[in-house]
Amino acid sequence: MSQYRMAERDQALSMWVPRTHLGKLVQEGKITSISDIFSEGIKIQESEIVDVLLPNLTTEVLNINLVQKQTDAGERSRFKAIVALGNVDGYIGLGGGKAKQVRNAIEKATINAKLNIFPVRRGCGSWECGCGQPHSLPFRVKGKCGSVAVEIIPGPRGLGLVAGEYSKIILKLAGIKDCWTRSFGSTRTVSSSTYSTFEALKGTHRIVTPSDWVR
Repeated sequence: MSQYRMAERDQALSMWVPRTHLGKLVQEGKITSISDIFSEGIKIQESEIVDVLLPNLTTEVLNINLVQKQTDAGERSRFKAIVALGNVDGYIGLGGGKAKQVRNAIEKATINAKLNIFPVRRGCGSWECGCGQPHSLPFRVKGKCGSVAVEIIPGPRGLGLVAGEYSKIILKLAGIKDCWTRSFGSTRTVSSSTYSTFEALKGTHRIVTPSDWVR
């Protein structure tokens, strides 16, 4: 993050007035870890909460399109942006936003991505490796959006990310270093491809593993 962006964020946080009970607890310092929020199943409704608890997020603008809508007054043109962000250590967010100007569309998409952030369970689920390090996924996961379906398969250390352009960005932001991916459907559709990968990563918390039994 550039110094200009950091200064903007710090200024916004200094003027932040929490609207939710969770936001007040974060501002007062009673909640200092974002993992505590997800362990309690609380929904994040203010993007400033993510700014406080995860300050070192990396943001990537995946796509910007010009969309048009026919109204009674004629055609209305707006820009649609898709933004992904993550800390490259187990947290990923994806969001979209529309506005008349590109900058406003990116800002809306960034806020939406922060509200949709969630933890990704990492592990070593490849039978070829078994190192026990969190460099990949613990098991196969699948995600679907529109006509596109994506399957992420754990890979051994040193494999890298065998994935498409946009899926690779999301996996890298989530902290996944080695995996295979399989895609089905109209993969040229950027929004469907990115959101299907996003939904697949969400699936890492839909299965209870033996490590969770101990907890």
